Amino acid sequence: MKELLRSNDPTIIAFSKALLSGEDIGVFEMDVHMSVLEGSVGILPRRLMVREQDLFMARAILRDNKISIDG
Repeated sequence: MKELLRSNDPTIIAFSKALLSGEDIGVFEMDVHMSVLEGSVGILPRRLMVREQDLFMARAILRDNKISIDG
């Protein structure tokens, strides 16, 4: 698995997952339950992971939909 996106904005995470699922790209969301440790403040980012062979296409899909994947 490779990291595709890191964000603490739940709307970007949900939209990205929907886009990728619509293109039959499997996506796994990591760090979902970290809010328990941080006190539900939302400062720790969540990560979206995809298979290495899907990474190029997944990046293109997010870029085409104006979702920043840099840093």
